[in-house]
Amino acid sequence: MKNPLKGGESLRMWKKYFQFAKIFSIDIHDKSALQEQNIKIFKGNQVDKDFLEDVCNEIGEIDIVIDDGSHMNEHVIESFKILFPKLKDGGIYVVEDTQTSYWEHYGGDSKDLRNPKTMMNFFKSFTDSLNNQEFIIPNYEQTYFDKKIVSMHFYHNLIFIYKGNNNEKSNIVVDNKL
Repeated sequence: MKNPLKGGESLRMWKKYFQFAKIFSIDIHDKSALQEQNIKIFKGNQVDKDFLEDVCNEIGEIDIVIDDGSHMNEHVIESFKILFPKLKDGGIYVVEDTQTSYWEHYGGDSKDLRNPKTMMNFFKSFTDSLNNQEFIIPNYEQTYFDKKIVSMHFYHNLIFIYKGNNNEKSNIVVDNKL
């Protein structure tokens, strides 16, 4: 078992950065010994939907999610699918350490840069969702992510996804028809 007193540096860094925030963390190991004022740590798995639902119900409205978890591509994708809908409009979802998208040991792929199972390709696919009003697909049904992702920023090993109402209409296309 990992040392329960080891770690917590990033939590304390976020506490310093967000001085008036209540910070919640999830760790697969019991890190409750690292809790302090304004930092609460839940023990659980980042892809356990029932666990995440319980955490979200306990903490209430979420302003920011920072995924600095397992860095496994499958875990990052599943966590996003579960937690992004829990984020309030105007909120930001951050994925750290996206370099594992290229590392086979983490489910990544450096050879097939179009591999749909990598987190980078999963998130890159949403750049099209930003412009779904421009699709020439009659009767196109918007996905949840089409409707709620308003902006994305990709940086070296880091992605920011902004949530809101993506309802800006096309200036040419109407109902996904020219």
